[in-house]
Amino acid sequence: MRQKVTIVGAGNTGATMGQILAARGYADVVLIDIVEGLPQGKALDIAESAPWSRTSASIRGTNDWADTAGSEVVVITSGVARKPGMTREDLLSVNAGIVRSVVGQAAKHSPNATLVIFANPMDAMCHVAIEASGFPRERVVGQGGMLDTARYRTFIAMETKASVKDVSAWVLGGHTEATMVPLTSNATVGGVPLTQLLPAAQVEAVANRTKRGGAEIVDLLKTGSAFVAPAVATIDMVDSILLDEQRIIPCCTLLNGQWGIKDAFVGAPVLLGKGGIQKVFEIPVSDAEREAIVAAGVAVKELVAATPKG
Repeated sequence: MRQKVTIVGAGNTGATMGQILAARGYADVVLIDIVEGLPQGKALDIAESAPWSRTSASIRGTNDWADTAGSEVVVITSGVARKPGMTREDLLSVNAGIVRSVVGQAAKHSPNATLVIFANPMDAMCHVAIEASGFPRERVVGQGGMLDTARYRTFIAMETKASVKDVSAWVLGGHTEATMVPLTSNATVGGVPLTQLLPAAQVEAVANRTKRGGAEIVDLLKTGSAFVAPAVATIDMVDSILLDEQRIIPCCTLLNGQWGIKDAFVGAPVLLGKGGIQKVFEIPVSDAEREAIVAAGVAVKELVAATPKG
């Protein structure tokens, strides 16, 4: 019997997540949305790809939370997407209400699930989710570091003309342009330090492009935001949880003393497996990077303080 994953929100990102996960074949997928017909239509379209994608997993669309009952993982994508000129912080007020509502329903129908938070501003929405669900910290995880790290590694590969497969680089801290921390102190390509491959100014430019990675796509599209890379990054997290892959990957987690930060959701390397986050690692970073990670913790607490309460 396959496990069940619910994806909340059937927009571009949610539907792409559903398509990727259904094609992988190890879990049944439920797409849920408040818009009647939208999740049903997206799910039917994805289901009709099964003969050629060679999967027997099922995907269904619904507007009824009862259909999500017993999910092992619930991915929260619902919320207002960014428009040109908007920051993730601009979304705070409206998305807090949406996330609080859907997380409450998810916890009610799938009390043992692990929540993967995608909605922005993601760091603050993790705080909303853990409060609304009452779940332990291990079962509430934000995806920001996965997407930001993917962008960082992509840009490093572009600049070094090397295969992205050989790039090892991490983005920790927050999931906003002001709080993101692309680590340069331990970034390597095939084991060669990035700082030996590129001059300092070019390394800084790559880090800055990473921080604006989401905004760059918003500016180019003009009528939407990124959804393919975010979907792939998130479903890799789902893989690690449901398949108990025990991967060490960059995710947003409630820190408990790492880098001196407590009670703030901040991006860090985590061991992700069955039941969610199994361990959080405080890896060595430069003094400047440590200061930036600590600042990210302060910033998310300020966002949480400004978040409307339910």
